[in-house]
Amino acid sequence: MENFDASLSTYFRAWLGPRDTRVKGWFLLDNYIPTLLCSVIYLLIVWLGPKYMKNKQPFSCRGILVVYNLGLTLLSLYMFVEVSEMKFKENSDVEPGIQLFLFLFQLVTGVWESRYNFFCQGTRCAGESDMKIIRVLWWYYFSKLIEFMDTFFFILRKNSYQITVLHVYHHASMFNIWWFVMNWVPCGHSYFGATLNSFIHVLMYSYYGLSSIPSMRPYLWWKKYITQGQLIQFVLTIIQTTCGVIWPCTFPLGWLYFQIGYMISLIILFMNFYNETYNKKGASRRKEHPRDHQNGSVATVNGHTNSFSSLENNVKPRKQRKD
Repeated sequence: MENFDASLSTYFRAWLGPRDTRVKGWFLLDNYIPTLLCSVIYLLIVWLGPKYMKNKQPFSCRGILVVYNLGLTLLSLYMFVEVSEMKFKENSDVEPGIQLFLFLFQLVTGVWESRYNFFCQGTRCAGESDMKIIRVLWWYYFSKLIEFMDTFFFILRKNSYQITVLHVYHHASMFNIWWFVMNWVPCGHSYFGATLNSFIHVLMYSYYGLSSIPSMRPYLWWKKYITQGQLIQFVLTIIQTTCGVIWPCTFPLGWLYFQIGYMISLIILFMNFYNETYNKKGASRRKEHPRDHQNGSVATVNGHTNSFSSLENNVKPRKQRKD
């Protein structure tokens, strides 16, 4: 395993240069093996989980999903307010025990305070502000591991049809890509895509949480626009990344080219999902199941769902386990 990790480091050193020593010793970052193993286990569960659940009753998971979707969204808003009141002075040491959803505000303030260059920003130009962004981006990387739970909930609730190529590709690839980001380019030009994606996820998981409350569903008309926002995010990231190619700085060009290619792949997959969900099937679904499509009651966004509506909208809902 050590030889494999050393070989991998040598290969990427030729592309991106030596690893960033500022993250040495950080949880999960010293060795690629844990990230790779977590991803392999994730893919095995995606493959074997539906087979295991085939002859079993679906789990309800309602309480867990409410906590997972709504609770974490409320926590992100709480942390946003708390941090904004502290004003993030340069010399203050802000490291709460739970920072999972803190990264959005920290990224914005860190970039503002350090006067990051939108067109191209190196990874060693802003001192302590760079370190603040590195700390936040580590939580962004770690959040991609937690988001594997989206898929596991689908399996437990026997909503395996929602585990699409887009869903698995997005979840598995992001966790691995961000391991490399954190080891080679953990700040600088890397901040932009993470900032946009964090904002989209606040909206997305807010939608999931609210959709679990029946009285709120008539007001949830904006699920379609979350997907549109995701597509806009990819386009903006490509534009900002291309700026770094046209007006280069010390940020590695190899990573910029890779990010442009990855964003294009996401645009293709998300556009296909958007077309299949809202253009081709929208009219036929409304005609066949008009109650399923009133005021956004079906909470499908970005290849995910909140896993509540499918059971509640079926004519003959499956019997659910209570555990």
